[in-house]
Formats: sequence, C-alpha cells, structure tokens
Amino acid sequence: MQNPDVIVSCEGLDRTFVTKDAGENKVLQDINLQIRKGEFVVLIGPSGCGKSTLLNIIAGFDQPTSGLAAIAGEQIEGPGPDKAMVFQDYALLPWLNARENVEIGLRMKGVASAERTQQAMHVLGLVGLSEAAERPVYRLSGGMQQRVSIARALALKPKVLLMDEPFGALDAFQRAIMHKELVRIWRATGATIVFVTHSLEEAVFLGERVVAMTPKAVGLTGELIIDMPRPRDPLSPEFAALKRKLYEMLTAHLPADVDLFAD
Repeated sequence: MQNPDVIVSCEGLDRTFVTKDAGENKVLQDINLQIRKGEFVVLIGPSGCGKSTLLNIIAGFDQPTSGLAAIAGEQIEGPGPDKAMVFQDYALLPWLNARENVEIGLRMKGVASAERTQQAMHVLGLVGLSEAAERPVYRLSGGMQQRVSIARALALKPKVLLMDEPFGALDAFQRAIMHKELVRIWRATGATIVFVTHSLEEAVFLGERVVAMTPKAVGLTGELIIDMPRPRDPLSPEFAALKRKLYEMLTAHLPADVDLFAD
C-alpha cells in the first residue's frame, strides 16, 4: 500500500540512452528513492551523474527505460500541474510584467481573470515581490526574475516543486540571498522540493536530506540527513564537517588522486 506521506516514489528506475555513434549510455541504474510530503531533498553530484535526468523523469519530461516513477501513487506519464519545474534559465516572457508571467500557467488551466490575479498576487507576496508585480521582468535583477519563476511554479499549487540548479546563473552574493529566500518560501508554503545542484555548500545549506550521485556508480551512492538547525552558518565548524561528510560520500569509490570537483 502506498504511504500517504510519500509524494515522489522511484522504484528500480533505469535510464539508458542509445546513439548511433556511442551506442548505449546507461545514465541511471536501479534508482530507489522516496520523498515525503513537505520534505526538502537535494540531489547532488558532478556533471554527467544523471541528477538532471532523474529530475526530468520526475517532471514527466523523460521516461525511464525500466522501473517506475510516481507522484502521490500515480505513475508519471508526462508533464502536468502536479509537478512544477524551475530552471536555471528563468524562462520568463520579457514583454510581460511579473504578475502576468505568474498568471501564464493559471491562464492555461482556464482560471478566470480575477482569480488569476488574486492567486498571482498571493504568491508574489510569498516571494517578496508584491511591489514589483507590475514591473516588466526585464527591469528586474536576476534574483528577482528567479523569484518570479518560483512564484509562477507555486501558483499552480503543485504536489512537488522541482528545481534544476536554479541559482547557477547568479553571482555569489545573489545566490546567498536566494538560498535564504528559498528556505523562507519553503517554510511558508510547506512545499515539497527536489533541488538539483553540484555545490556542496548549497546542498548543506538548503537540504533536510541530501542524496549523493556519481557517474561511476550510475545512480545513488548514499544520503546524508542534515540535522543542523536553521538558520545555518556556512562559516561554522558544524557546516564544514557536514560538507566534508558529503564530499567523502561522493568520492569514496574513486581513486585517491581523482577530484570530482576539480576545475
């Protein structure tokens, strides 16, 4: 019987890509993962480990070669409003203002104009952009544009919010601000979040649970429960110790002279 607290479930998930030049490329193998309602889970690993592929399968943008992926007990067969994606590229329409961008998904669902505006203003308030609602998005900073993108996703009231390295294009200062903002939004909404990153610091700052992936293991290599109280101080010894544990988890199976995070 499906546990009612489990929102995302992956069972025996495999994904193999086949090309004429390279033949078979197994990206995911035997992925078993459950994510509970309201949980903030981070998928971490270097480029090529399959974390974005896994996120795309959960989003319904891709299908597993074998195995099962489900949302709230229902097999995922394609994209839908029960799962919303936030990308690194904000994917906003620059000729519209912030409120109009947030209303796009609601318009596609057939929500009436007055209700669309009400819901859009509500989520813009949640992300701290009420006063910028009528400003064209091209006049907003990168961090503000990403908050509009998050508001657009939240407006759909999805069962799960999927985030694929959403702060990768921001500078270090803006990224630190957005980390704090996202934690605040998560707490305010009770959203279930699955967040993809390759940053150890980002993973430890944001996640309740961090799931590690590496290309050599073709899947999950372990997970780390982040029990450090919030707000978390990235400069504290406790934070550094958690980063070290996570790094060791990611590199445990590799030769000693290999650095996954080297330039």
